[in-house]
Amino acid sequence: MPSAAAQPSAVARNALVVLAAIASGAALYWLSGILTPLALAVFLAIMIDGFARVLAHRLPGVSRRAALPLALVLSLLLLAGATLVVMAQAPAFFGEIVDFAPKLMLLIVRLADQWQIRVPRTVAELVRQLDPAQYIGYVARALQSFTSTAAFVLVYLGFILASRSGFERKLVGLFPGRAERGEAVAAFLRMRDAVEQYLWVQTLTGLMVAGLSWIAMAAVGLNNAVFWAFLIFIAVYIPVIGGTFAGIAPPLFALMEFDSYWPAVILLIALQTIGVIIGNVVYPRMQGRSLNIDPIVVLLALAFWGAIWGVAGMFLSTPLTVMAMVILAQFEGTRWVAVLLSADGSPEQLRARPPGVPPDEGQIAQSEKPTSRTGAKSNP
Repeated sequence: MPSAAAQPSAVARNALVVLAAIASGAALYWLSGILTPLALAVFLAIMIDGFARVLAHRLPGVSRRAALPLALVLSLLLLAGATLVVMAQAPAFFGEIVDFAPKLMLLIVRLADQWQIRVPRTVAELVRQLDPAQYIGYVARALQSFTSTAAFVLVYLGFILASRSGFERKLVGLFPGRAERGEAVAAFLRMRDAVEQYLWVQTLTGLMVAGLSWIAMAAVGLNNAVFWAFLIFIAVYIPVIGGTFAGIAPPLFALMEFDSYWPAVILLIALQTIGVIIGNVVYPRMQGRSLNIDPIVVLLALAFWGAIWGVAGMFLSTPLTVMAMVILAQFEGTRWVAVLLSADGSPEQLRARPPGVPPDEGQIAQSEKPTSRTGAKSNP
């Protein structure tokens, strides 16, 4: 039984952790303009590094030294291809939205009449009530902010990739002791590997959802199916909201595009089926228990990071929570926070995760080394 003198020390330590979390949240909010592009650049660097390790692991003729430049070149080519797709498809997509405005207003009026809600009867009346001129400045500032953020992300990414060789010397300066340095490196590698595997699985499942959704949209004849597939792939990285968007937005447009309701109904059933199968069968098998985050925590993290960093925070909410959980699980003083964030109250599996595993084999490595609640190996 702990002594009376030890109890206040534990209470004070836990209170200090809570106060530090509040202060950190306030600092993240106030410094969002600086930290958001830096965080995006860090996660892009992690994705490129993971891609390089996958290339080195899967391609026999590619060495580790050549894998990173190859991954960087392929990533830039993919980014350029995505940009060309957006530039080619976006004008027709947004032009179609303008053409659908009268039909959308008719649909809104019908629904409002059924629920006895007063709404503008025409597009012109709606425009007068909304007064779009007041939003022009907001839209211009948003575009300017997006452009500057993208530029800062690329600059940060370049410096992060260029300074990778100096990380080892910094670790030697921070942790002179060999054992202490080895523990710090192992913790960093586990954190990197956990985030890499999450991003790897999200990318693969996003490609599956986008590809199957494109087939369904092309089958019913929905316009701009390629652009819709691109939007769905990007949206999948946002928990909860992305899946809802992928399953509902295209059928709504099909409802306005076609005279019959059947294409929209068929598309809705197809997209919901794709989402259910991949979200409940494929994704859990690929991700397994590597994250071990409580679903409620995923929702709270989405709300928290979205509130302080906007859309960028929504994209990064789960990876940031994974990083926090891995770090907190390394220390006894903050382990209780990791327990609250975990799904089964056993965050030790993050501490026991073997470092340096490529993201395409992260779940295989985990299944080979199951852990108990104490983090020790257990027999199958």
